[in-house]
Amino acid sequence: METIRERLIKILLESKEPLTIHQLQSLAQTELKPNELYEELEHVRRTLKRMGYRLVIVPATCKKCGYQFTDREKLKKPSRCPRCKSERIEPPRFYVVTSS
Repeated sequence: METIRERLIKILLESKEPLTIHQLQSLAQTELKPNELYEELEHVRRTLKRMGYRLVIVPATCKKCGYQFTDREKLKKPSRCPRCKSERIEPPRFYVVTSS
C-alpha cells in the first residue's frame, strides 16, 4: 500500500505533461481536498529534491486579463487577480524535471 505522497511522486515522475491539483487528485484516487493536497505537494517537493529532481510550477493565470502569478512562492491557487480583481484563475500546474 502506497502513501499519498508516494503516489503523487510516482504520478508526477510518469506524467508527460503538467498536471493541475484536480488531475493529481483524480489520478491519485484520493479523498483529500485540494487544500490538503497542496500541503502534501510541499512535502513531495522536498522529497523530490532529495531524489535529484525538481518540482516545476507552471504559474497560475488570470482567465480575464492574462496576468501570470510568476513571483508566487506558495503552491496554492491564488484567490484573486491583483490586476483586475477577477476570481477566475487558472490553477497552477506541476511537473518534474531532473536537477542539474
